[in-house]
Amino acid sequence: MKTDPRWMAAAIALGERGRGRTAPNPNVGCLIVSGDAVVGSGWTQPGGRPHAEAMALEEAGALASGATIYVTLEPCAHLSSRGPACADLLASSGIERAVIALRDPDSRTDGRGIDRLRAAGIEVEIGIGAQDAERSMAGFLTRLRLGRPYVTLKLAMSLDGKIALPSGESRWITGEDARAHVHAERSRTDMILVGRGTYNADNPKLDVRLPGLEDRSPRRALLTRGEAVDGWSRIGAPEEIFGLHDVNDLMVEGGSGAASAFLQADLVDRMLIYRAPIIIGEGKSSVGYIGLTALADAHRRWAFVDSRPLGIDRLEVYERVRN
Repeated sequence: MKTDPRWMAAAIALGERGRGRTAPNPNVGCLIVSGDAVVGSGWTQPGGRPHAEAMALEEAGALASGATIYVTLEPCAHLSSRGPACADLLASSGIERAVIALRDPDSRTDGRGIDRLRAAGIEVEIGIGAQDAERSMAGFLTRLRLGRPYVTLKLAMSLDGKIALPSGESRWITGEDARAHVHAERSRTDMILVGRGTYNADNPKLDVRLPGLEDRSPRRALLTRGEAVDGWSRIGAPEEIFGLHDVNDLMVEGGSGAASAFLQADLVDRMLIYRAPIIIGEGKSSVGYIGLTALADAHRRWAFVDSRPLGIDRLEVYERVRN
């Protein structure tokens, strides 16, 4: 049991491989361990099938008997035309012990998968690695709990908070390492959104241009009250993301108007701030009016969770504090 956190961390890392490709299903990771050896591994495949547990069980075969399974989310318990319930597969696999990071909030499974495993004589432990699993599957969990995608706001700015010169010139504020990191973040996103101003000024591709990840470019969305654009989803207001039932992770990438609109609607869950070591002075601010009327209301809303250098630039990560 002392090694449970290590194996669960590995399962969560496997689940990250599917992030941005599994919606509306969760990006689950799974390991099957016999003794000190991994005999099966899996993660939710593009489009949501096969599930992580089914993939790991197929790899393990007979070696699953007597083994321990580490899975980041409670195995599904509902029937589907796309495949059997993972709880049933595990119940008949010979698995001896199941370590599960999180219960599944989906009403079709919530607790039923765990009950089915225990009824089959499998020892079940819940909660190891829960916090990291929450972050990994934040998109799916937010959609189930709040009815909308998990929203990440990306801002690339100068030290004085500017995203462009007065002329509108903004390429490039940050260096190559920071831009590569943005592309990696895009690859883990179902949909990426910009405002009409950014679309008109830059005509952005919003694709992933990292070697080996070119096929993981997200769907594109345009925040506009005007006409739709071919190849782009049209979102008239931030609140319309509640209608995106097949999007787990949404990234808002530009510009100031879109950022301000989502912040004012309190629909940003995570901020990625790429800060370049430059001073612009007069220029375009990263955000505009967000509805703040008292400075006291600005405090205790954001929690700092990470910071790292990216070449000459620095990334800061913040998460929205919600009750």
